[in-house]
Amino acid sequence: MTRAMLTASQWTIAYAGCLLLGGLPLARSQPVPAPSKAPPDRPSPVLPKPTNTAKPLLPSAPFPKKSQLLGDFSTREDRRTLLTALDHSLRYLQTERAIAGYRQSRVSGISRERVYQSLKRFRQLLLTQPSAAALQAAIEREFVVYQAAGNDGQGTVAFTGYFEPVYTASRLPTAEFRYPLFRVPPNLASWSKPHPTRLQLEGADGLQRHSRLKGLELVWLRDRLEAFLIQVQGSARLQLTDGSVMTVGHAGTTDYPYTGIGRELVKAGKFKLEDLTLPRLLQYLTDNPAERDVYLPRNNRFVFFRPTGGAAATGSIGVPVTAERSIATDKTKFPPGAIALIQTQIPYVNAAGQLENRVVRRYVLDQDTGGAIKGAGRVDLFMGTGKLAGDRAGLINATGQLYYLLLK
Repeated sequence: MTRAMLTASQWTIAYAGCLLLGGLPLARSQPVPAPSKAPPDRPSPVLPKPTNTAKPLLPSAPFPKKSQLLGDFSTREDRRTLLTALDHSLRYLQTERAIAGYRQSRVSGISRERVYQSLKRFRQLLLTQPSAAALQAAIEREFVVYQAAGNDGQGTVAFTGYFEPVYTASRLPTAEFRYPLFRVPPNLASWSKPHPTRLQLEGADGLQRHSRLKGLELVWLRDRLEAFLIQVQGSARLQLTDGSVMTVGHAGTTDYPYTGIGRELVKAGKFKLEDLTLPRLLQYLTDNPAERDVYLPRNNRFVFFRPTGGAAATGSIGVPVTAERSIATDKTKFPPGAIALIQTQIPYVNAAGQLENRVVRRYVLDQDTGGAIKGAGRVDLFMGTGKLAGDRAGLINATGQLYYLLLK
């Protein structure tokens, strides 16, 4: 999905990274009622002022304590999902796309071949080591760690989450389903700049009565906010009213930067930044539907879609993304397809059925990017498909650390 979310994928699955705007980072083990909907597009957690650090990666960082990492290999499912994500990256690294990408890469000192051999060896260890402790010991013995410098040069990285939403849609417009997703215009490359704004393309109310996009409708949604969120996410799984299922993915965008709606509401004085949470934001737009027509058009970045034939959500490097194993980063700063280790907070459902944050340390693969994922201090974690994945993604808004692993 190239996260239209904003990614080239723009993701494409949804970007999370920048959903509508989450609140401040939640304390560990703080129960949070699951939001009724999971939108995209929130700002990064509050970070130290950026510095002009020249290198996005700091070599020879120490491994986190071994005991803190063993939980990532505690079940067969943990190993299975990691193996799946590894295989996707290994496939990518053997393509002409990867060869060309690394040839143009600005990540100094890290070659495609070194990343490929590192993943191959990590996979071998994953399959052959008899226990979690033995596996982690072998990893520490054979690999060196490069830490992301973060925007502050001290390793502080802002984490958000994204997901693949599932919505109900119609192949035909009806009185209930009025808000379309559009195919990419065949002449988009020749459009004069500046491109039309969102307001010009879909009208103030989103019903695009006189739009130049007429005839390019792909499907129709029942809610303008849903159609907007799919654009933020970059991809979606659609349950159609005729009983069939369609998946759509990012096909192109207009030439505008992404604007977060949550930030716009804060600027307008509708919320204080510290009071704004995803559930409150959604409730506000539900209670004040006219405000959608005021604030949604402020994001001029308009995303176009294509049917993907039921394909899995796909990252910007062209491989499927795996829940809680795929991350999106700025590919001008970090090596595409590489294996990494993250330390941050992720919400899980507790015994009471509520979402609560837990500190996690997980091995992940760098397989996506996003329009709002810029610099050495931003990571977006793919959380999966559907409502629970969206609820969890919408609550990821914390700082942490990001490390890349390469063979010594």
